[in-house]
Amino acid sequence: MNIKNIIEKLKEKVEERNILKDEILADHTTYKIGGPADIFVVPQNKEELIHSVKVCRENNAEYVILGRGSNILVSDNGFRGVVINTGDNYSKIEITDDEIYAEAGAGLINVSYKAYDSSLVGLEFACGIPGTIGGAVCMNAGAYGGDMKQIVTEVEVIDEKNEISIINNDQMQFAYRHSIVQEKGYIVLSVKMKLIKGNKEEIKVIRERLKVHRIKGQPLDMPSAGSVFIRPDGNFPGKMIEDLGLKGYTIGGAQVSEKHANFIVNIGNAKATDVLELIEYVNSELEKGYGMKLGVEIKTLGKM
Repeated sequence: MNIKNIIEKLKEKVEERNILKDEILADHTTYKIGGPADIFVVPQNKEELIHSVKVCRENNAEYVILGRGSNILVSDNGFRGVVINTGDNYSKIEITDDEIYAEAGAGLINVSYKAYDSSLVGLEFACGIPGTIGGAVCMNAGAYGGDMKQIVTEVEVIDEKNEISIINNDQMQFAYRHSIVQEKGYIVLSVKMKLIKGNKEEIKVIRERLKVHRIKGQPLDMPSAGSVFIRPDGNFPGKMIEDLGLKGYTIGGAQVSEKHANFIVNIGNAKATDVLELIEYVNSELEKGYGMKLGVEIKTLGKM
């Protein structure tokens, strides 16, 4: 990858101050783990986002879209490519009657709050999920019986031909932590959702109940990337791991959370290799105890 050439191409539409070299990715992930990215670009609007993606594709540069870094483990060696950070600068949220439009970088918690503030029912499940709406659609994020499939009407994407396409709900192929966005390598630009008008006080009660449940049951005070293992049919990873006596098991700076065993937390200066070794160890114990290994929800970035 010709770093200098790509930066010059990016500068055709993105201000130089929003194009960084060797940016440490630990500062941009909830795990607080990860080395530098060759290029870290922060688009301020749709035009800049589309331009950034096109530059990467046309120059055969490896790239990744990074929202709030809430479901990703970055290599200690960093990422030899371009990180396009949608973040807070591409995060407009608009509400019209019972419909919500949100740009890809809008925080899911913010979208959920805006829905509540407008007395809209359907996004309560997302009130504590720390990612962006773009990532949530890509992974069909969900919790407490709700998910994005239930509310998304259409998704605006950059397709494989660098053209803008609109994908409706039926075409999204939503499944557990899956959508067609992952399969095709689409880039989410914006999302439209349809909710139901409801009673604001009743929505507030639900949100508060879920908030208390999350605080009691999850290690929100420690760096993590959320749930680690994919739920198998008929069981729950947290209970399976806890029943094996692995709560608190530690490798380096990575630990099976003492609060929820399906979380691996950074207890201080954890390396990506610590997390990966711990995941493999837990899976080896699951295989001994249950005759199965579990898939992993967390995505990895960079050469491990």
